[in-house]
Amino acid sequence: MAVKIRLTRMGRRHRPFFRLNAIESRNPRDGRILEKLGHYDPIEKDPAKQLVLNKERIEYWIGVGAVPSDTAAELISKIGIVSKCYQESLERKKRARLVAKKKGKVYDNTQRAQAKKAAEKAEAAAKAAAEGEKKAE
Repeated sequence: MAVKIRLTRMGRRHRPFFRLNAIESRNPRDGRILEKLGHYDPIEKDPAKQLVLNKERIEYWIGVGAVPSDTAAELISKIGIVSKCYQESLERKKRARLVAKKKGKVYDNTQRAQAKKAAEKAEAAAKAAAEGEKKAE
């Protein structure tokens, strides 16, 4: 039995909140859970109420071999628990980002937006230089 720690979407339309559950990997997202480990409310303003997790039980499930999803691992890392799988994925992403940078390619949407802004600035500077040359003539 492969256990995963993942989020289940709850709430109503335009007002979601999520439960962090230990669930068998073959079950669907909203399927039968093994244990509720906490909840996350992204709309809540108070940081103490936004993320409520049972640290001892999360450590137990990770110790037993449960693998957290990427989003669940990010939330769990906020309370100081970093799983081995999450560390490995961060290292893989870091290496991929470095390889992309060496090749001169963009890796993610943030870099894509930065490249677009830099291109727009260069284009604006080129237009300004062309206008300056016209005025000089």
